[in-house]
Amino acid sequence: MKLFDSLRFRTAALFRRSQMSAEMDDELRSHIQHRADDLERSGLRRAEAERRARLEFGGHARFKEECQEAAGGTFIESLWQDLRFAFRMLRKSPGFTAVAVVTLAVAIGANAVVFGVLNALILRPLNVPHAQSLYGIERGSDKAVNQSYPDYLDLRDRNRSFEDLAAYNVASVGLDTGNNPTGAWLLEVTGNYFDALGVQPYLGRFIHASDERGPNSAPYIVLTYAYWHSHFQDDRGVVGRTVQLNKHPFTILGVAPQEFRGTLSFVFPDFWVPIVNQEQVEGVNVLNERGNHVMLMVLGHLKAGVTPAQAVADLNSIGSDLEKTYPKDDGHMTFSLIRPGLTGDWLGGPLRAFLTGLMLLAGLILLAACANLGSLFAARAADRSREVAVRLALGSTRLRILRQLFTEAILISLIGGAVGLWGSILLMQALSVWQPLPTAPLQIPVTPDANVYAVALLLSLASGFLFGAVPVRQVLHTDPYQVIKSGLTGTVGRRITVRDLLLAVQIAICAVLVTSSMVAVRGLMRSLHSSFGFEPRNAMLVETALSMAGYTADKAPAMQKRMIDALETIPGVKSVGSVDRLPLYYGANSVNVFTDKTTDLRPANAAAETVIYNISPEYFDAAQTTLLAGRTLTWHDDKNAPRVAVVNREFASKIFGSAAGALNGYYKAKDGSRIQVVGIVEDGKYGSLSEDPQPAMFLPVLQSPSSQMCLVVRSDGPSNGSDSNGAGLNNNTQQLVAAIKSKVIGLDAGLPFTIRTWNQELESALFPSRMATLTLGVLGVLGAMLSVTGIFGLAAYSVSKRKRELGIRMALGAQPKEVLRAALGRPFKLLAFGSVAGLLLGILASRVLASIVYQATPRDPLVLAGVVLAMALLGLLATWIPAQRALSLDPVILLRED
Repeated sequence: MKLFDSLRFRTAALFRRSQMSAEMDDELRSHIQHRADDLERSGLRRAEAERRARLEFGGHARFKEECQEAAGGTFIESLWQDLRFAFRMLRKSPGFTAVAVVTLAVAIGANAVVFGVLNALILRPLNVPHAQSLYGIERGSDKAVNQSYPDYLDLRDRNRSFEDLAAYNVASVGLDTGNNPTGAWLLEVTGNYFDALGVQPYLGRFIHASDERGPNSAPYIVLTYAYWHSHFQDDRGVVGRTVQLNKHPFTILGVAPQEFRGTLSFVFPDFWVPIVNQEQVEGVNVLNERGNHVMLMVLGHLKAGVTPAQAVADLNSIGSDLEKTYPKDDGHMTFSLIRPGLTGDWLGGPLRAFLTGLMLLAGLILLAACANLGSLFAARAADRSREVAVRLALGSTRLRILRQLFTEAILISLIGGAVGLWGSILLMQALSVWQPLPTAPLQIPVTPDANVYAVALLLSLASGFLFGAVPVRQVLHTDPYQVIKSGLTGTVGRRITVRDLLLAVQIAICAVLVTSSMVAVRGLMRSLHSSFGFEPRNAMLVETALSMAGYTADKAPAMQKRMIDALETIPGVKSVGSVDRLPLYYGANSVNVFTDKTTDLRPANAAAETVIYNISPEYFDAAQTTLLAGRTLTWHDDKNAPRVAVVNREFASKIFGSAAGALNGYYKAKDGSRIQVVGIVEDGKYGSLSEDPQPAMFLPVLQSPSSQMCLVVRSDGPSNGSDSNGAGLNNNTQQLVAAIKSKVIGLDAGLPFTIRTWNQELESALFPSRMATLTLGVLGVLGAMLSVTGIFGLAAYSVSKRKRELGIRMALGAQPKEVLRAALGRPFKLLAFGSVAGLLLGILASRVLASIVYQATPRDPLVLAGVVLAMALLGLLATWIPAQRALSLDPVILLRED
């Protein structure tokens, strides 16, 4: 009953405020009248008795407020009063309000964007039913995600932990829907792919395991919703239609739902086809080769009640048996489970590390913003110390004053958070439709969800509490008597204050960000001028897969030879060569090789895992790769000739001990065939710019035919970035592009191809470095802006509070440099201390960049000098106006005013 009465009373106090107020007035008057009656009976006159009763009773409004607080009815009213007062105070200081809101908007917006990307790629599960139980399988100590098709079949059929196991691979094809053939990206999937994921079709039906009845037995296509919408204009009659895929007829079975874009978080294919049709898609069929790890990933749902540890033990038992059964093909068959969206640790590891580091840097930006605003709030509270003293003298509690200050801080943080969230949503929407690499179906699905909104709200509230708490000690120790008596509104002493510590932290954070951004910029500049093992300038690329036009691997070399001969006749072309996969093109293919004396060709006995390329004889001339010893390949190195190879210097050192020992030496491939080294070329970059030197071998295309092909066309004139239409090219290069297109179409009009410059193709390899540099550069600029405003705020506050002292110094004959030292000495000391601390922390933190930005090193003298110079310039910029103000003081006017 007491609880019910209390709730009823509080409800009445909230919704019947006027009635409650009138009743309280009557009750308080009644108490005063009763006391007045007692005093009157004691002999006082009525007027004197009422006056005495009111004095004894005390403040009428104070008792009324205490009664309302006891009833719980003043919270909403006082909160509304605090909000209105906060709005009035912020409106009276538009400059302070604008700076605070913009500072928080930038900081919270940056954190929201970084968290949005982190949430989309790392935290958010794939959009499939029961995504929490979906796992991918990694193999070996190097955490490889690719598996061979026979190994996949064994894992699928023999495991007891998964509902089902499916597999897929990424490939590009030529699709002809009746118009000109165009290139497209697809996923080659096992027949149980959609059933294992539990996805239902939007239109038609999906591929099923029953459709697979051997090689090339399932010529079916399932379209993504986006591809159906963009290329078939939402035509529901597309189901059952036959299209040409690499000159082979395929039937469209159905359309996937709009929300399902595959099982990679950042790769959006155009459609899916059964992997049993690999020969028609890629021009080769390696599904029966146990040592060929063609499957990009194997994944599936765990059974109910099965833990990941139990599943790993189950898989490892199968792997151990496979090692014993197939020792030449299966080595290190231990397994682990990972979330499948980022292809395991191969990409997920570096991406998680980079985004985590980026989130930390964005958090430092927010911390610096809070430190900046905390310093401004402390200075603002010092300026309002007389107001605080008057309110305390009139009976206000310190808790009520602190609540008012916190209300202002929270209000600013919520406004800044709302503005920052709005800006971050616009940026994330732009990121969602951005395709960073035109040659790959990469996309970042950064669509803000409840998690992003919750984090933005949490950061806004936390920021408000953080910088709002800075002046708490100042308010708690305010002596209203001394403030009103002396008229002091704040002092600037020699002791270290909270504002000083906050500014030092803010400068250190800025120095960390500036150091990291300069390390990234320096590394990117070095990478653009480093040796790749080939020369991308003055080289055009003609990229195609001959399988798109129906050429098998056996017929591809003859077509490659015709294309090379045709392009070499173009005026201005110096040389033309072909390679099956360009260096730095989304990784590199690798195989195990063995010394010539090795007889047990199990993977554990491999001498090295080497990068492999299939090239035409002219490739080294076209790529301008330097031949160090021996000879290049020739067109006589065909299937009837002994197997030969050209290797790089790292290969020669690792397999033979030296380049001299490698020339004319032999090594073995995994099939046991002996290969003679006939030439040695310079080392290069093959998988990534940040990799250590890797062994590489180059095989003649006639001995290792491949339908995948890229022609390198070396010309006399410079070529800049362009697409196949020649947009953005100079006149000479446009003529070269037109001549290349004419020659290729003349050879086979049904062959899809693209023409690009090699510099433009390197965008994929430089993309991580450039994104890291751009992101860190933006964060560095934000940190610099916050540092400038923080130093400026302290310097301006110091000058304004020490005007009288500075005036006296000038009247006594102080020189300008002495005045500046007295006014700005503390800000410059804090700048020096904070910069040194931030530089040291930045050097330690920048080591992470070495795995992302090629040749990034924090110990570069130019980086160190650049950071010192940047921080010095920031200090001069921030203190320029306060210094001018200090030097322009007139001691006569100041002393007259006092």
